[in-house]
Amino acid sequence: MPVTDVITDAENLTMTVVADFAAPIERVWAAYSEPRQLERFWGPPGWPATFTAWDHTVGGKANYTMNGPRGEKASGTWEFLRIDAPHGFEVLDAFADEEGTPDSDLPSMRMVFTFEPSEVGTRMVTTSHFASADALEQVVSMGAVEGTKMAMAQLDAVLQDLRDYAQGKGTRTELIDDTHVRITRLVEGPRELVWRAHHEAELMKQWLLGPDGWEMTECVVATAPGDTYRTSWAPVGDTEGQPFGFEGEALLVDAPRRAVTTERMTGMPTETLNDLNLYEEDGATLITLLIEYPDKETRDMILATGMTDGMEASYARLERELLAV
Repeated sequence: MPVTDVITDAENLTMTVVADFAAPIERVWAAYSEPRQLERFWGPPGWPATFTAWDHTVGGKANYTMNGPRGEKASGTWEFLRIDAPHGFEVLDAFADEEGTPDSDLPSMRMVFTFEPSEVGTRMVTTSHFASADALEQVVSMGAVEGTKMAMAQLDAVLQDLRDYAQGKGTRTELIDDTHVRITRLVEGPRELVWRAHHEAELMKQWLLGPDGWEMTECVVATAPGDTYRTSWAPVGDTEGQPFGFEGEALLVDAPRRAVTTERMTGMPTETLNDLNLYEEDGATLITLLIEYPDKETRDMILATGMTDGMEASYARLERELLAV
């Protein structure tokens, strides 16, 4: 976790975030000064940002919209007040509509970003200045502290070469909080093909099988928001186990980057929210699956079934039988 401290100071009307990164200043600066890189971490998990305007000059503006898993949107705008590459920059940050017009009913803040050398690489200090104690309290009550910590936790993957970050590490499961789990797996293959492997029934039947000894007996794919899907599996030959399946609805489909679906085991009421994101770099694709559970008990129960091992078996088969062709 890069964030080492978040300090709110009601007397001085500031919120300060301190984060350490194992990367040189120039690399951290690049992540904050290129919109395509910013989009990968400016927004907590499940709320990725899209920068729709970018004028990286003093007096210029940048507009962004964070897109929630159920179609929610939260937009903001930056006005660049100072740029001192690669040591820092300063912006006026405001809530806004999707066109970048500031919302006068919500607080704005002046944000000062400072990058300094450290023993591990770079220390970033971000200080947000507010006009009043009420404005500071309002932003904190909206989840700014928690959201910032989760957003910064995504920056390690941006600062490293994708293969250095994930190659050979298999399927990794990270507990984000009591109800959210992030699963990542790097596969050697283009994003377009990985997307098709997740959304074309004939391809899914070839790899999405979990441990050896199972077959997919039903595969109805959801290709647009509002579509429903069904998948079922059964043991083959002497393999032990009972047939089972999942079903749900597509909430968001943004090919070939993102798909959000609900999921529940067939015949069971408990439902999760699955947020699939694909990012390609140099011919490899990072699969990121953010799962939202109804409660901690459900999260722990499902993880205890060996879900991660089953997913790793499937992803290894995906690489071996589809992407290596």
